[in-house]
Amino acid sequence: MRTVFGELDVPAHRSRTTGWRRCLEQICQRNGSIEIAIEGPEGDAPGGGDLLFRSRVLHVGGDQLWLEPPTTLGEAIDIEPGMRLVGIMAIGQNRWMFRSVCGGSTSRSCEGRMVPVLVLSMPVQVERCQRRRDYRINTSELALPDVTVWPLLDPDSIVLAERVNEAEFLRERDAMESATMRLPGISDEELLPDVGPSFTSRLVNLGGGGIGLNVSMDDAGTINRSRAFWVRFELPPHVHTPVCATARLVHSHIQSDKRLYAGMTFDFSHNPSHKRFVVQQIVRAIAGQQKLQLERRRSA
Repeated sequence: MRTVFGELDVPAHRSRTTGWRRCLEQICQRNGSIEIAIEGPEGDAPGGGDLLFRSRVLHVGGDQLWLEPPTTLGEAIDIEPGMRLVGIMAIGQNRWMFRSVCGGSTSRSCEGRMVPVLVLSMPVQVERCQRRRDYRINTSELALPDVTVWPLLDPDSIVLAERVNEAEFLRERDAMESATMRLPGISDEELLPDVGPSFTSRLVNLGGGGIGLNVSMDDAGTINRSRAFWVRFELPPHVHTPVCATARLVHSHIQSDKRLYAGMTFDFSHNPSHKRFVVQQIVRAIAGQQKLQLERRRSA
């Protein structure tokens, strides 16, 4: 007996984790992607700032797994060798988690040409992800950020809001670099352009030039009625200034948990310079996660 999950033909086993390596190989053969995150401390929720990055699987073989290096808005995300990672792969309605260690970034021959590669150690085993909205996993917790979303009524109104956001981030960065007390933050009202009523979603992944959101069906109608949105999410404890930007809906589909997945791309056409601030915030948060992991490992 065989069961078809999405496009992958997977043997129907008693254990849903049996044959996971073959599934990973099929993802690679179909130019598919998995999600990776910096591993946080076990039993201690990292604080709402974990980020899952989508990375294309380039090679599965031996004791190594090659991935396309994750990026955000064209900027490569540097992951230090030795960093412990959490990986998640999805096959149809099923999601599995595994642990791995980063072997560093390099160039390897793939499909007859040299390409940049992020090398990971091959997982020893996988665990079935529990079907929960917050993507809790048996032995790790990924505290994925909440994202507040507003339908954007006037795209021209975002410029002032983004300038205020940029100024706040610069204040935070300068205060941290000079080891001084951070100044009081700017109020939410000062960060809003001309928008409609908001709703809250979950940031389930970052990939290339956009974000993936998990949206309740109660708010799905708002997603389908609009095409441009103002989004805001926080990445504590490493970055306190919220990430704010315009995003446009690219695609959406209903998931097995009866929630809507909304794939969005960032839009900086009204204020191109804002892109570098969003990149800096995300890169800073990832660097902070890696530093925290190293500090905890040294003190263990």
